[in-house]
Amino acid sequence: MSIHLAQRLREAANGHRANSVSATAATSTAADLRLTLTELLGLHRESSGPVLLMLLAVVCSVPLPGTGTAMSLGIWALALAWARGQDAWPLPARLGQLTLNERWTGRCLHGLAWVYERGNRWLRPRWALCSHDRTRALWGVWIALMGLVIFLPLPLGNVLPSLSLILLSLGWMFRDGLALLLSTATGLAAVAYAVSLWQLVLQALGQVRPWLPG
Repeated sequence: MSIHLAQRLREAANGHRANSVSATAATSTAADLRLTLTELLGLHRESSGPVLLMLLAVVCSVPLPGTGTAMSLGIWALALAWARGQDAWPLPARLGQLTLNERWTGRCLHGLAWVYERGNRWLRPRWALCSHDRTRALWGVWIALMGLVIFLPLPLGNVLPSLSLILLSLGWMFRDGLALLLSTATGLAAVAYAVSLWQLVLQALGQVRPWLPG
């Protein structure tokens, strides 16, 4: 499945680049070179939970203002559906209309293709206990926690939790327990980063407080 997805996304990315060059050469704005989340999900031709989680996590890594906040709401809703054992979860219309600009449309297409290509090469079913259906509730809680870290206004705070969710998605799709454990390790690093940064902020406020008027 992943290799066909990668090929489909590569073709879409190449078509996007060709349209961009043609539009630039013709100085025309008629071509729509941007994708909404709904259109990006439509390229996968399925709306399963792991695929949608992958998509939300990749978009979270895009450094656009407000992206992490919007995506975290979808991640929390998906975490609840995941814990309940729902394999398919429709993308809300409001969230689906979020549009990537021309530059990040191409980057997301290539990025997703690269992820699927590497997943097809490196991942395989192993350590089945980690991906057992009885662990779904625990992974649902983990997804919600990563959504919380993404929601927090931290510099570069979306990178590690997004990577954790990408590994979780791939691990669940391939039933690869090693990828799921790597997702846990990456997520713990994200939590440690968030806690450390907030401690630094509190320490800085403590040092400044005596100089503030009472």
